[in-house]
Amino acid sequence: MNAIMRKKKKRPFRAVQAVKELARERLGAPPAEKVVPQKKRKAEKHRPTLGKLLGEDGDLT
Repeated sequence: MNAIMRKKKKRPFRAVQAVKELARERLGAPPAEKVVPQKKRKAEKHRPTLGKLLGEDGDLT
């Protein structure tokens, strides 16, 4: 193997990253996100087509 291993490029210090690492050590990992269902549903933008009303395309009968 004639290829020389490259050294890893040292990343600059970031205070935000350091603070987050300390918080994870002390408090543990944050809880997973929860999906919150929408309270208000938007009204349909388009009226159903004649085909959907008659039951050809969809099951709106």
